[in-house]
Amino acid sequence: MGAVLISLGSLFNRQDPPLLGLDISSSSVKLVELSRDKAGNLVLDRCAIEPLERGWITDGNVEKFDEVAEAVRRVIKKSGTKTKLVAMALPASAVITKKIILPGGLSDSDLESQVESEANQYIPFSLDEVSLDFCVVGPSTTSAGDVEVLIAASRKEKVQDRQGLAEAAGLKPIVVDVESYASRLATARLIENLPDKGLDTLVALFEVGALTTSMQVIKNDEVLYERDQAFGGAQLTQLIVRQYGFSPEEAETKKRSGDLPEDYESGVLKPFVESMAQEIGRALQFFFTSTPHNKVDYVMLAGGSSSLPGLTESVTQQTSFACMQADPFQGMTIGNDVKEKKMRREAASYLTSCGLALRRFLR
Repeated sequence: MGAVLISLGSLFNRQDPPLLGLDISSSSVKLVELSRDKAGNLVLDRCAIEPLERGWITDGNVEKFDEVAEAVRRVIKKSGTKTKLVAMALPASAVITKKIILPGGLSDSDLESQVESEANQYIPFSLDEVSLDFCVVGPSTTSAGDVEVLIAASRKEKVQDRQGLAEAAGLKPIVVDVESYASRLATARLIENLPDKGLDTLVALFEVGALTTSMQVIKNDEVLYERDQAFGGAQLTQLIVRQYGFSPEEAETKKRSGDLPEDYESGVLKPFVESMAQEIGRALQFFFTSTPHNKVDYVMLAGGSSSLPGLTESVTQQTSFACMQADPFQGMTIGNDVKEKKMRREAASYLTSCGLALRRFLR
């Protein structure tokens, strides 16, 4: 399911010790903790979300370390968890990934040195500045006897920044994944619930963030296409500021709570939802023109702004494809410590953190 940039195998004994999924995006910190009941069903034990101010994290870089670390401490406190082990992720833009083909049957040390010499060819900085990891995906489909290996590399300082945030909050980071892999892992569960268990189903997943929307087109666990677009929920906040003269902080709070003037829905929200649906339609068109595909079976929306009223309907209207919100907690038992109403409202924000929390059960 993708490479991990740090993996301490020894910590994972048979019991799958409790693990937090911690997703730090440009606008908030999200935490999820999962377990399994005796029957093996997933249980959502805890989830919490804590907003970040704009500019604390820019383009995946931590600009205000102390403030973000404090927000991580708050989200832990809010969730009530006692768990210390944590899985985190880096934005895809901070990670170079590449699939390579190597001969099958290599020893671990041979595999490692082969990976390093391959990595040297395409990583634009010296290997001692890099956290490098790889995993064998499986036998090569094109050359018999060979294996397909996925390499993931990121600058050490990026990994250390993320680790440092966790450590400052008293946590122990044991997995640093890639955000898009984590969200894909959480989405795979949802695709399995589609007709025919989602076999051969083409799903376009849009994660609508504050500033960026990332799109992945997935079929049978393979990513056929991915692209980031510069639109997101922060634009709605700006429209509210412009329309009503609130400060950006006020506008963000009021947007989340729905405490806005009467003409907000017709004058601000509805036009914004329509323009967002158009952006999604345009992104799909771009996918169709640059690949042999001309349709998708489902559009799935995740991220904080995906729960705007009328968005899924508007996307179906624009594109004629079935559209749904990705609820990563679908089919899970909800634990007693979870405030269910709030969680339902915010579920789509937790896709990446839920995927990270699922790493607990992955071997």
